[in-house]
Amino acid sequence: MAAKALSFDVGDYVVYPKHGVGRVIELQRSEIAGMQLELYVLRFEKERMTLRVPTNKAESVGMRKLSSDKTMREAMETLKGKPKVKRTMWSRRAQEYEAKINSGDLVSIAEVVRDLFRADDQPEQSYSERQIFEAAASRLARELAAMEQVDEPKALERIIEILRDAAAIYNKEKTAA
Repeated sequence: MAAKALSFDVGDYVVYPKHGVGRVIELQRSEIAGMQLELYVLRFEKERMTLRVPTNKAESVGMRKLSSDKTMREAMETLKGKPKVKRTMWSRRAQEYEAKINSGDLVSIAEVVRDLFRADDQPEQSYSERQIFEAAASRLARELAAMEQVDEPKALERIIEILRDAAAIYNKEKTAA
């Protein structure tokens, strides 16, 4: 219990790596197995889920405040980059993408979104590619929405717009080559 617990207040938006953006709705004291525990009670509206995290474990599970403006700008710049698609088996790439999403790292999530985005004039995505893309895009959009105090669809619209602009640039390069 020597670890200094991160401090979040009721009403704060937080990021829990495996679930994305949630909100601290209360601080609770509970007795579990004869021990007094302080718990953050987190609410994830999109999943209609409530999670209780011991305050002394918040840091070790990777719970954090919303990203800084600098990190968000970096993530948005990542979206403008050229997609990197490895030539490994899909199952291996899918595992890597899932690990990046669950890391909670905004720039890594933006890489997944960028790499799996398909513009309207590009080949259709497989079902599993689309699932992973949507999970990553949603995670990125929820954090952007919470930071800019807009709704998730508006944030997602902005992300897709950036991706379409970038795809147009890289598709011109392909046709010119």
